[in-house]
Amino acid sequence: MESPNLEFEYGDMDTLTAELSELYSYTEELEFALNRDYFEEDFRSHGTKRWIELAVEEQRAYVMRLLDALEVTDRDKRLKVARAILYLAQGVFDECDTEVDVLHWSRHNIFLLYEMGIFTALLELLSMEIDNSQACSSAVRKPAISLADSTELRVLLSIMYLMVETIRVQTEDDRPEWVAARAAFKNELGSPLYNGEPFALLLFTMVTKFCSMNAPHFPMKKVLLLVFVHKCRLSRLCLHPSIQFTLGGFEELQEMKVRGRERLNLPPLPEDSIKVVRAMRAASPPASAIELIEQQQQQKRGRRSRRPLVKQDSLDTYNERDPFKNDDSRDEEEDPEDTDSGIEGEVDPLDRDVIIQPPPPPPPLRPPTERVNFPKGLPWAPKVREKDIEHFLETSRNKFIGFTLGNDTETLVGLPRPIHESVKTLKQVLLFIPSISLSHLRISLSLPGEEEVEETPAEMLYLGMLPNLSQYVIALLKLLLAAAPTSKAKTDSINILADVLPEEMPITVLQSMKLGIDVNRHKEIIVKAISALLLLLLKHFKLNHIYQFEIVSQHLVFANCIPLILKFFNQNIMSYISAKNSICVLDFPHCVVHEMPELTAESLEAGDSNQFCWRNLFSCINLLRILNKLTKWKHSRTMMLVVFKSAPILKRALKVKQAMMQLYVLKLLKIQTKYLGRQWRKSNMKTMSAIYQKVRHRLNDDWAYGNDIDARPWDFQAEECALRESIEKFNSRRYDKNKNGDFTPVDNCLQSVLGQRVDLPEDFHYSYELWLEREVFSQPIQWEGLLQNP
Repeated sequence: MESPNLEFEYGDMDTLTAELSELYSYTEELEFALNRDYFEEDFRSHGTKRWIELAVEEQRAYVMRLLDALEVTDRDKRLKVARAILYLAQGVFDECDTEVDVLHWSRHNIFLLYEMGIFTALLELLSMEIDNSQACSSAVRKPAISLADSTELRVLLSIMYLMVETIRVQTEDDRPEWVAARAAFKNELGSPLYNGEPFALLLFTMVTKFCSMNAPHFPMKKVLLLVFVHKCRLSRLCLHPSIQFTLGGFEELQEMKVRGRERLNLPPLPEDSIKVVRAMRAASPPASAIELIEQQQQQKRGRRSRRPLVKQDSLDTYNERDPFKNDDSRDEEEDPEDTDSGIEGEVDPLDRDVIIQPPPPPPPLRPPTERVNFPKGLPWAPKVREKDIEHFLETSRNKFIGFTLGNDTETLVGLPRPIHESVKTLKQVLLFIPSISLSHLRISLSLPGEEEVEETPAEMLYLGMLPNLSQYVIALLKLLLAAAPTSKAKTDSINILADVLPEEMPITVLQSMKLGIDVNRHKEIIVKAISALLLLLLKHFKLNHIYQFEIVSQHLVFANCIPLILKFFNQNIMSYISAKNSICVLDFPHCVVHEMPELTAESLEAGDSNQFCWRNLFSCINLLRILNKLTKWKHSRTMMLVVFKSAPILKRALKVKQAMMQLYVLKLLKIQTKYLGRQWRKSNMKTMSAIYQKVRHRLNDDWAYGNDIDARPWDFQAEECALRESIEKFNSRRYDKNKNGDFTPVDNCLQSVLGQRVDLPEDFHYSYELWLEREVFSQPIQWEGLLQNP
């Protein structure tokens, strides 16, 4: 009756071979041989040995010749040299027998390329291609854009991606010079590389130019993957906390958070969130009314209940059917909350059936030897905020003594003994459990004249992104919308398939099926890169300063990120999770060391043998985490979830039996439960029970009853404007060169004040004597008063 448990371990990356294979589209298969031919043509002219037979000094000399050849003015010659360099970065696969050999020589060659300064030369060529107005105007005029329009960019980006992705990995057999090169590369990527700006800003510029239709030939998938791997993973290269490094992955974020709390003398974290979730077991999703009724009918007929299977649609892009649309019409009717927000407490028809219909007979009791031993206790330590204690005391004082004392949490006069014990317990939790967040403390420290700005990689990135932050956010969401499986093609939408469509369209059914898989895979990779990029931007900015996180969050909300994510999940999510949009024999490096078998329609439809698609499950969890970060502690945004009728959409996502994904779905359901009405809670007790078991408890949080004072009419505009005002004051104080007078420190130095040049009006000298007589000479001066102590 339910899907199997998914053995998925959440992290910031898949296996190395999977990550490398996603860099290339299947339509780029022919270019592997092209890269090899250009390399062999040039390399054979300098000797008869194979590359792997050369001494290191001979290899350095040849790479130096390639570096000199990159500076020629002829574009075709430069492209041939770049392809030869790409072949080296790909591991000289024609001289290798196994995939392990390819990865070994790829690693060796990439460190050699970096040592010889190839990355800097590629960066200059990339900047030239971005500013190539002729190529941009030519692409804009073309009715259809294909792979051929982005050849130079794809080659350059592929080399740079391979270098970043390979150098970041630290292995036990690393040579000392490789360790030093890794540290130098970290510092290089974390500092201004080109025109005084970080490398990430150059890539963000490509994203905005593409989304503004000024450069429709840019290969967005490679750009996004390079942004992600550059910004989000290089902290694994960190050898010491004092070394500057670019933004890190999820595990590194936890380490940075621990170090940040130590520096500010805050209590340590009680648990590692990712480790706690990995130890969780997925819960069985709540059964729908249709499934319960069907099970009863099957039992009456003496037959086994039929298991509802999700049929996998054809992945042919030329099929008019949506590959992620529910095949079983019953699944569309499974939760009629789509047509009712549930705010008024009305019971939807199917949930009413759950109440009216008697439950199925319980299964026979297991023998004592088969009893399941559940772990004792809840997975999370409870938390409480200072605001919760203030609210508790305010309510208690109003009830027992008839007045309040504001924010006073110490005075307990007139309150009964149980209230004393409750306050004591709340304060103990506040003291020993790290309820004081880094974000809250940094707001307190962000006072005029008391703030020290540390030049962290996140700080430098924020400073560079700030002037065009809104454009970057909108561009990323446009790409996410275009890549979402629920989006329908429109004439005015951006074309994200420029770097996957071949020059000649397929003419056979087999070619069409292959291209269809390639297109769906291409979209999935884009969703994966953008979801991870947005999540890590939010997490790193929040760790750096809470207001940096808030401005990115607000830009996302204003750009309709919340309904976009809900639109993404309003599909057959099980079908998306288990999609087979991959052709294993065409994945790199398998395709370059093995003979290619004959592809058939059956082999294409079969896909891989995995239980789920790693990147799709990864993307879903990332999007849920983004939605949680945007709505947490924001009443107006929580109400947006209610207004957009997210409850039935999120309930369907619970069908995916993976603990981490279920946790973030349950968090989103928890924050809006008190606004969905009593009858909704009564009809969804299994979901309520799962929330209680898996989501962290907040003391005094009556989420399950709806009695909170926050359950009031909401004013989205007022709340967001108040937040925006605080953000603008923060930005003005820290980054505005023309300092606002309200935040300029007072200069009390006499010499400094008298030494300042003051611009006087032109007519000042006409009234100067009169001013002296009135303001200076005619005013009595009490000289004795200056000698007395104030």
